[in-house]
Amino acid sequence: MEAYKSVTLIRTFPYHGTSMKSIAKTLVLWLIVGLCSQSLFANESPNVLFIAVDDLRDWVGHLDGHPQAKTPNIDRLAKRGVSFGNAHCAAPLCNPSRISLLTGIAPANSGVYGNGEKLRAKLPDAITLMQHFRASGYVVRGSGKIFHGTNPYDKESWDNYFVPGRTKGGVGQQRDLHLPKNAWTPWGKVDLKDEEMFDGRVASWAVSELDKPSSEPFFLACGFTKPHLPWVVPRKYFDLYPLESIALPPSVVGDLSDVPAFGKRLAREVYDPSGEKNFATPGGDHANVVSNGQWPTAVQAYLATISFVDAQIGRVLDALNDSPHANNTIVVLWGDHGWHLGEKEHWRKHALWNVSTRTPLIFAGPFGSETTAGLAENQVCERPVSLMDIYPTLIDLCGLPPRDGLDGRSLQSLLKNPGQTWDHPVVTTFGFNNHAIQTARWRYIRYADGGEELYDHARDPNEWKNLASHQQYQATILDLKTHLPKRNKR
Repeated sequence: MEAYKSVTLIRTFPYHGTSMKSIAKTLVLWLIVGLCSQSLFANESPNVLFIAVDDLRDWVGHLDGHPQAKTPNIDRLAKRGVSFGNAHCAAPLCNPSRISLLTGIAPANSGVYGNGEKLRAKLPDAITLMQHFRASGYVVRGSGKIFHGTNPYDKESWDNYFVPGRTKGGVGQQRDLHLPKNAWTPWGKVDLKDEEMFDGRVASWAVSELDKPSSEPFFLACGFTKPHLPWVVPRKYFDLYPLESIALPPSVVGDLSDVPAFGKRLAREVYDPSGEKNFATPGGDHANVVSNGQWPTAVQAYLATISFVDAQIGRVLDALNDSPHANNTIVVLWGDHGWHLGEKEHWRKHALWNVSTRTPLIFAGPFGSETTAGLAENQVCERPVSLMDIYPTLIDLCGLPPRDGLDGRSLQSLLKNPGQTWDHPVVTTFGFNNHAIQTARWRYIRYADGGEELYDHARDPNEWKNLASHQQYQATILDLKTHLPKRNKR
């Protein structure tokens, strides 16, 4: 029998464990909530379905990231709202990306740079997105990977957290029979039903939760682990992508020739700012994949895994549409960062180039609350935005008490008018004092050792030509430098 674990957390003071200063702020917040609650709940505060997807880059149908990507369910969600085609993570690594999103605090201000740091060790007074919803009268439940890991991680953030058991024998240990022993990672087909996979069980839990009536507004977090490695999913998803027709991502020989030393290091190592072991193959993952003739196979496996997780998202969306909550639930879907498959001779994330930082972000209705009236549908917004903007945006959309100390900004105006003027560059940080600045046109990278990269996305969307050393772009660089963090916390 499959083991299931549901962690029920005591519904008490949702900011328990924080400092007295933070508690004082919370009491003020609750006073505001108490004064506003009558009008809030009379208007039926919208529910939130919060869908996280691990390692999902822009390879989804409506974003045209890969010509063969099949993601009908993510695409139909995008038609119901606004998809941000230029959304970027705060850090190209799971733990710092998720902590920054869920606390609203940028890595340079938190000191959370790698997978080894813990939220409460670095930010003991932080009020997570889920805590704020709990304090505002919402029931908050979750499952899968929301923080870094597949457990509650921060108990004060949840009323209940469901942890499904993993498949007996370890699905992730199965390898493609044609995969060389020295290939860099396992992937392959398995003869299992979707519901037998970990993400399938998370989807089944969400389906059951959405079928329940609720007298209180809810925040339901559903975190999928795919397309994170290993790329092991049911056979039918591989069959969607015949190996002989796989299109490889665009690349150019000698792409690293104009990249500074630290950038070259990121391309060839699995660099973790927490000091964890480098687990890239000697010489770099790209050299290993190419020498073993596995590039098309790897792309096929990644695409198959995306289609698998898209199917699980579809099950959840179908359940929402069939539920009593269909007309009063905001859906937010986000990936935690991008993923390289050979671009810039790099694999995985762990870099400051566009492919590592860009990820899907969708806000979708229907919106049943007065605060969400007039939001756009079936629009792709190309303004640069940050995943840290999710926190303040949901505050606005759900009519929650405002919060100070958030490094993101509300996207509510862009949700109403995706084409409006938006002059807010996005900062992505990877390790101490390594930053990328993304504007509508430019990407500027500045490493801690002084190395620089500059790419003109209007002419060079693949970031093949580093312009940082060209004299005619020095004024542009000086302007972009003004957006670098003013401090970098250790």
